[in-house]
Amino acid sequence: MKKILLIAGIVLFSFTVNAQDEKQNNQEKQEKVNDFSRWKVRLRGVSVVPNESAEIGVIGGDIDISNAFIPELDFTYFFTKNFAAELILGTAKHDVKAVNTAAGDVDLGSVYLLPPTLMAQYHFYPTENKIFQPYIGAGVNYTLFYNVKSGAVADVSYDNAVGYGFQIGFDLMLSDKFFINIDAKRLFLNTDVTVDASNLAPGLSIPAKVDIDPYLIGFGVGMNF
Repeated sequence: MKKILLIAGIVLFSFTVNAQDEKQNNQEKQEKVNDFSRWKVRLRGVSVVPNESAEIGVIGGDIDISNAFIPELDFTYFFTKNFAAELILGTAKHDVKAVNTAAGDVDLGSVYLLPPTLMAQYHFYPTENKIFQPYIGAGVNYTLFYNVKSGAVADVSYDNAVGYGFQIGFDLMLSDKFFINIDAKRLFLNTDVTVDASNLAPGLSIPAKVDIDPYLIGFGVGMNF
């Protein structure tokens, strides 16, 4: 009888130890999974500064596109602690004119740009406390041109186009959940433009290839969840 009780005690002790080890292992695995937040959301104020140039047919000259200041919203999903994808959403209104042409400066009105951009990112953690979290990114966008006002000409049309961009920035953690963000991007955007200037000269249509290539400098706040 004593032998049976001793064997039962050993089995029960082994089971208890194994259960505790399994529980500890599961906790450690969960801690590893929870070592980073899967999602970040940021709201930024962004200065959009075009680095524009153009090849304008018929009348020659160049293009001038105004700067803009816009709100920008982005969502970031982390596949791992270091690798993430960021979807950037924002739209900007720009005034446009042709300059130094054979007809002088020509007001081409205004246009809104909507370039939703998807960036692949790599995040760094150079400090042990992970307060300073820099990142770099590269990705693609598809630029939509809408709500066009034609200015001094009869009409202006812009072709939607695919572009690409690069990004560098950092998050500065205020707590485990909230942070401030500074971010700089360079987008490479170009479009084919057709200017209907038939109101200035009968049948006059002016083609142009326009590079917009803006810098986007942003400051904002964000949250992990």
